[in-house]
Amino acid sequence: MIELRDVTIMAGKFALEHVSFGIASGRYAVLMGRTGQGKTTILEAICGLRSIVSGKILIHDVDVSVWPPGERGIGYVPQDLALFPTMTVQQHLEFALRLRRTAPRLIADRVAELSDVLGISKLLQRRVQGLSGGEAQRVALGRALSFHPSVLLLDEPLSALDETTRLEMHAVLRRVKETTGVTMLHVTHSKADAEALADQRLVLEAGKIFESP
Repeated sequence: MIELRDVTIMAGKFALEHVSFGIASGRYAVLMGRTGQGKTTILEAICGLRSIVSGKILIHDVDVSVWPPGERGIGYVPQDLALFPTMTVQQHLEFALRLRRTAPRLIADRVAELSDVLGISKLLQRRVQGLSGGEAQRVALGRALSFHPSVLLLDEPLSALDETTRLEMHAVLRRVKETTGVTMLHVTHSKADAEALADQRLVLEAGKIFESP
């Protein structure tokens, strides 16, 4: 579950004021809105990369408004993916687990599980340089999911993909939802993505978020 209660966020001279919405546990929500409306700012506030001025951010009914990012249990895939060029695919999938000092056997099991779900088992020893757009997206998803987050945030994850790869990623994202039960919030400009993936559609317009049928 993700809930924002009367949240105000400042980003330089840009402000979002009194933003409220909720996403039930296990749902796939899509947030749409024109460029510059503040969609990424909302994602950054939820995962703790941007402080809020007032209001509350709750994850599964727990107020995490002042918690550091690493303690919120949130996976985040930024628009630029932020993959590490010197790391292999396997090292990306291991990264968050090693930070958490997870046992090596559990890391190996999780890497095998994720690479199977995401269809990247044959890529594990490759570096991310030279991967296709769809392959890189799958690696970024795997890194974000590796530590079993309760919430997954996706910032325009399919915007740079060709149509065939986009359709393949629709299937991957549906499989992620079905196999993990993670609560997902996906920012996109694409109505096709929303129609293919969303259980819940939200629209950000003039600083307010509305439910869309």
